[in-house]
Amino acid sequence: MVERFHVCASCVNFQAVRTDDGMKYFCRRLGYETKTTYKFNCWEPKPQVKRLMEKRKG
Repeated sequence: MVERFHVCASCVNFQAVRTDDGMKYFCRRLGYETKTTYKFNCWEPKPQVKRLMEKRKG
């Protein structure tokens, strides 16, 4: 189940910033630019993602 949700965009540390050049995505914890689909071992799901995971778990 976690594999379905485990991406940077669903992590509490994910930050999207709109710039003149378009959207930039950052990991506040790691301190560098990332992509929405990247995966790291430090992933901590957002509260709404946790609830969705629990709901789908049954």
